[in-house]
Amino acid sequence: MKTIFQIVFKNWKTTLAALSALFVFSLTVGIGGAYLVGWTGKEEFCISCHNMTYNYNEYKGTIHDTNRTGVRATCSNCHTPHEPGPLMLAKLKASKDIFYTFVWPTIDTKEKFEAKRAEMAHTVWKGMMESDSATCRSCHVADKMSPELQSVKAQARHAKAKTEGKTCIECHFAIAHKEPEGPGPTELFKKPETK
Repeated sequence: MKTIFQIVFKNWKTTLAALSALFVFSLTVGIGGAYLVGWTGKEEFCISCHNMTYNYNEYKGTIHDTNRTGVRATCSNCHTPHEPGPLMLAKLKASKDIFYTFVWPTIDTKEKFEAKRAEMAHTVWKGMMESDSATCRSCHVADKMSPELQSVKAQARHAKAKTEGKTCIECHFAIAHKEPEGPGPTELFKKPETK
């Protein structure tokens, strides 16, 4: 009975060719995948679909688009996680959006978009509540905020939110897009009372 070492050593040319092919394939998939993830995270990709022009037009001119510092938050900064695992999961989930854009359009007119606005907002708000507004916190670091540069009202509200364990999206929703009619994130996704 031959050992695996004997089989590999005897057929070293075949083994080397197979390992080389596997290496080249892995490298191609890795580089191609990284490029694809980067490309699909660009604002140009996000707004290339007709159905995204409605909310992109709302975003233009908001504090996340134009501000005194020139730092912009684009679509992926707010709508996709920044950690590799959750990012890949979000990209897989987003493939349904491509299906609904090109195969079975569901929001291809302004009227259809408005009819689905609340549902889409609720989906985003729910994810932000579940992640403790992780995408917000990737730019806005609460411990690095300068309360003295905030209004007295904002200071009081931030202090209260901290003691109540609130997350960013509970107060700061509809900042970049028009607010849908109906309840906001706090009313929709109340956290269970702790006793």
